This record gives sequence, C-alpha cells and structure tokens, in this order.
Amino acid sequence: MKKGLLIVYSGPSGVGKGTILKEVFKDESLKLVYSVSMTTRSPREGEVDGVNYFFVDELYFKEKIAQGAFLEHAVFVGNYYGTPVEFVEKEREKGNNVILEIEVQGAKQVMERVDDYLSIFIVPPSLEELEKRIRGRKSESDEVIAQRIAKAEVELQETHLYDYVVCNDKVEEAAEQIKEIIRKEMTKQFETEFYN
Repeated sequence: MKKGLLIVYSGPSGVGKGTILKEVFKDESLKLVYSVSMTTRSPREGEVDGVNYFFVDELYFKEKIAQGAFLEHAVFVGNYYGTPVEFVEKEREKGNNVILEIEVQGAKQVMERVDDYLSIFIVPPSLEELEKRIRGRKSESDEVIAQRIAKAEVELQETHLYDYVVCNDKVEEAAEQIKEIIRKEMTKQFETEFYN
C-alpha cells in the first residue's frame, strides 16, 4: 500500500482555511485525515479525547518532547500544543493523506524535521480583503484585529517556503485548486514508489 502524504497547510488568521478544507474533505477519493494534536489545555465542552485533541498533563507532554515524539510543538497562552509523530505516521501507513493545519512557526519545524511533505499556503486577495473578512466576524476588538493583520503581514512574507500558494478569492475555486494539487502529488508519489 502506498504511503499517504503529509500536507502542511497554513495561512493567516481569517483567510478562510477551515471553510476551504470543509469543501476539500467532501472529496472522499482524496483519503484525507485531520492530524490530531496533543495539548495540555483542558477539554472544552463537547470536545472528545483522541478526536479533537489528545488531552494530557504537562509532565507527560514534556516527557514526549524529551523523547522527540513531536513533529512540532509550541506553547500558546500557557498551554502546550504539539503534533505527535506516531499518529501522523500510523495514518500515512494506512494510505491516508494527513492534513496538518498549522501556523508558520510550526510549519517551519515540520519542514526541518520531515523530508517528504507537501506544503500549501492560503493567501487572501489582499490585506484589505483579509481585514474586511476578520471585521465581518464581529467577534474581535479593533486592537485584536490590528494584531491579526500585523501578524498576517509577517506570515505572508514566508510564502516562499511553501510548495504551493493558493489565493482564496472564492472558496469553491480555492478548494478545487487544492484538490488538484493533492491529486497531482498522490500520482507523483505513486509513480515514485512504483518505479523505485
């Protein structure tokens, strides 16, 4: 059985990454699986251990860091988050393509650690449009919005690190582009394994 892809998927906050993925995941032929992260934060209402996250305590998490058990990890608002190598590899061995939706800093860690990944970065049509989308959520203060836009400006300077850059002008079109990219890479991987 051919090994699945590891897909590193990034983009600034508010660009529509989740909305695009919902469309992409509808195509079952792509055999997509979300990577499940490990965290030390408490489960929120409705979250299920092993589905939304692997919920662990800080001591366990730090032991795992020492063992090199993460593709990447970070501390965010006082909690640890990380991508367990074991989960990702088990899914890939089953032939599934694992999507790792991740910030640029984490993506860089993965890119340094793994040789065979596919990376996709989602960009907005413009920073003005991104700001409009974030404001449209009506969920954040002007100060937080300004921080998100400033962070987006920094992240957009890192697009050269990624294999593909997809503009989310229209969700359906962006989703189609991503499906095409994944299909192309699946074919390429099959040919590589077949002829080696």
